[in-house]
Amino acid sequence: MSVTVRVPAKVNVQLAVGAVRADGFHDLANVFLAVGLYDEVTVTPAAGLRVTCEGPGAAQVPLDRTNLAARAAIALAGRYGLTPDVHLHIAKDIPVAGGMAGGSADGAGALVACDALWGTGASREELLDICAELGSDVPFSLVGGAALGTGRGEKLTALEAGGAFHWVFAMAGRGLSTPAVFREFDRLTAGLDVPEPVASRELLDALAEGDPDALAATVSNDLQPAALSLFPELADTLAAGRAAGALAGLVSGSGPTTAFLARDTGSAEKIAQMLRTSGACADVRVASGPAPGATVVGGKA
Repeated sequence: MSVTVRVPAKVNVQLAVGAVRADGFHDLANVFLAVGLYDEVTVTPAAGLRVTCEGPGAAQVPLDRTNLAARAAIALAGRYGLTPDVHLHIAKDIPVAGGMAGGSADGAGALVACDALWGTGASREELLDICAELGSDVPFSLVGGAALGTGRGEKLTALEAGGAFHWVFAMAGRGLSTPAVFREFDRLTAGLDVPEPVASRELLDALAEGDPDALAATVSNDLQPAALSLFPELADTLAAGRAAGALAGLVSGSGPTTAFLARDTGSAEKIAQMLRTSGACADVRVASGPAPGATVVGGKA
């Protein structure tokens, strides 16, 4: 038999970053919103662990045991005394190395799929614990919706979203390494008094009220200066999106995908069309959120 799990991308409507910790990580106040761009992970019993991938950017995805989907299968199997003898097939639609947690989504998707395939019966808390071991964004990929991530982003508190928020995502022609962006953040803030990261009360209220104008006035990303330092052309993409009528624009997470908030579906389509003809990005996608987290969507005997 096989099991297929669909898992969403994310956008950070707020990413507040603290100073580097002794362990090399940073404390965060990370307001996640899952959006309707999805990867699908299908797991099938096999003679050994194998990873395959198709879709946009598939050539950039590692197919060995460093892949987060493979690591998820290995971690779950290890807890239950199993061997991770599965074929993991990833159908990509989330941008690769784009700051939208595509790799984390694949890890969460593989974990849920393997749990279903093997019938391990792991509790949600246990799955979230494994997610946190895999990476800071993986727990949110599992739960979806809207949430505040603290610690290094892995400690989640569910948030209310009072309506749908419409987004336009502009994909860059190349990726950005998340560790490199954090190193640049550390370089840019060296010697400065970096405040403790705190979620914006105004932003959380705007999210709860479903108010795109209020949300637009409060979105922020402390990693944006670092991403722009490493990828200066993103400034042109941000300018193009704002000129096209976006309520707000920001780099998504560590980038280089840029995210533009629109008032409604019609506005999002107009912004997307103008971005497509601007020459300021490689591709454009439209999606809304909040979207559900990792969900079993198929299985066959």
